[in-house]
Amino acid sequence: MPSTDTNGSNRTLERAAAILDAVGRSAVSASELSRRTGLSLSTAHRLALQMADYGFLRRAESGAFRLGDRFVRSSLENAGGPVLQDLRDRTNETAQLWVRRGDERVCLLSADSRHELRATLPSGSRLPLPHGSSGRLLAADEDALDELASTGWVESVGARTPGLGSVSAPVRTDEGIIAAVCLAMPLARVSESPGKDFGTLVIKAAERIAEAVERRK
Repeated sequence: MPSTDTNGSNRTLERAAAILDAVGRSAVSASELSRRTGLSLSTAHRLALQMADYGFLRRAESGAFRLGDRFVRSSLENAGGPVLQDLRDRTNETAQLWVRRGDERVCLLSADSRHELRATLPSGSRLPLPHGSSGRLLAADEDALDELASTGWVESVGARTPGLGSVSAPVRTDEGIIAAVCLAMPLARVSESPGKDFGTLVIKAAERIAEAVERRK
């Protein structure tokens, strides 16, 4: 006979599947999720928020839920690969694409600098939020949001790893910030600061990825 724990796990999976079916390819409010799934509003909202933490759903600025970047990862990767390589070639530094997963950020793609001395992390690397420029951005750190509003980018100077710096810009679609483009480098090659040296190029790269993702919808 199935254990109580097993029954509980199955019930949670069934509810999660029902929420994914209810969302489909549209943006759905918590109240609409409740109506479509038959779950109470509080249960539907709680589960949707938990699923957003793990990338199964994404919460738009309006509060509505859409399918998360676990389902749009291929479009992000397809859009991001050529752009990151171009950014790497223009700057000679390591260009990366990061997404949020719960309390961590995950590196989807990395185009490594060809310098012998370089900042690099392989695709699939996980780092805790909010450390680093893209970590601060994806965590919506208050100081990072102020910096973003002022400059369009967020930078880190030796904060996570002494001697290394980075600058990140958001990949922003009509669903909000779905990823961050990060350019990382040894501070020995920085003239003023990571942001002042490379911020404009990183912003343009993030905008190109966002445009490509939107075209693929």
